Amino acid sequence: MDVVKSQIKKFNEKRDWDQFHSPENLAKSISIEAGELLECFQWDNNFDKEEVCSELADVMTYCILLADKLDVEVEDIILQKLGISEKKYPVEKSKGISTKYDKL
Repeated sequence: MDVVKSQIKKFNEKRDWDQFHSPENLAKSISIEAGELLECFQWDNNFDKEEVCSELADVMTYCILLADKLDVEVEDIILQKLGISEKKYPVEKSKGISTKYDKL
């Protein structure tokens, strides 16, 4: 992950784009790119894997930029959230079903 973060930062520094990367703008960009990812599946499940991967990379890049801007480690916040989700969705209640935690 460090190599990826470093390459993203270099890419943006060379273009002087950090000035546009406020947390608000990055959050908007994540949503916009997520919409473009969803568009790959808009009408059916026949999708172009290369296009999906390209859009997924855009979403993930903006997520990494936002984490960096907030001065948090992606791995840390994911593991923290996973711990919370493990409590909300105990295996014995949630295995094999998609019911929301407050309805288990």
